[in-house]
Amino acid sequence: MNSASHSHLGAFLRARRAQLTPQECGLPETDSARRVAGLRREEVAQLAAISVDYYTRLEQGRVRASAPVLVTLVRALRLDDDQKRYLYGLAGRSEDRPRRRRPAQPVRPPMRRLLDQLTHTPALVLGKRLDILAWNQAATALYTDFAALPPARRNYIRLLFTDPAVRTLHRDWEHDARDAVAALRMEAAADPDDPELARLVGELSLRDTDFRTWWAEHRVSTAGYGTKHYRHPLVGDLTLDCDTWASPDGSGQRLMALTAEPGSPSHDALRILTSWTAAEPSTGRTEDVTR
Repeated sequence: MNSASHSHLGAFLRARRAQLTPQECGLPETDSARRVAGLRREEVAQLAAISVDYYTRLEQGRVRASAPVLVTLVRALRLDDDQKRYLYGLAGRSEDRPRRRRPAQPVRPPMRRLLDQLTHTPALVLGKRLDILAWNQAATALYTDFAALPPARRNYIRLLFTDPAVRTLHRDWEHDARDAVAALRMEAAADPDDPELARLVGELSLRDTDFRTWWAEHRVSTAGYGTKHYRHPLVGDLTLDCDTWASPDGSGQRLMALTAEPGSPSHDALRILTSWTAAEPSTGRTEDVTR
């Protein structure tokens, strides 16, 4: 990418943000007077979940935009199809090149057997980007009917931020959501050019102010255990220990299980909850979803 293209890209970004208002992008009103029309640089950076310094260097032509950043800029600046093609052309990247079909994330048979055997323990198999690959009936009883969701929505962090019932279920939603964002940040470092991850981050950045803010903080975490507090509409408050175990095959899959201290009110409530749905099929599957 030559210096002229750098300059044209910066000019296009400046012109486009001048055409937008904070209100139409879902940003709150501010009392401070604006010296220029449109969005400020820091507002575009916030919407795109990138640092202000990085976005400033993009406008100044001092850095080349990566493919995931272009995806988030398309969403943040609300570009139509023609503007999107123009942006990719200026950035020296082709959005029309053939996309390699990502293989499905098959659940390992031992993981599936574990799900079947954990009859009173809510458990999920999480894949890349915290996709929910499989679940048992106890997890359905606790969270939601995963089988009724479109495959693209079966993502743990997407449900945390976009599903009102799942959000309300978490008594300490902010703590749990921030931990999930930190875990997704860690995954982004391992595969920064993952287009599905870029689309997920772009979608949530535009839809939720908290996600946008926490993603920009670059907090990371690989914590495999903790305590979660739920308020279930059928059995009331639950305090459950959450533990995750990584698959040893390098697939990135993790088994997440939620348990309660034996003899505790949460233990009794969990057994009541799972017994009500014990007659249902025990394990959910996503056989043919490309991820």
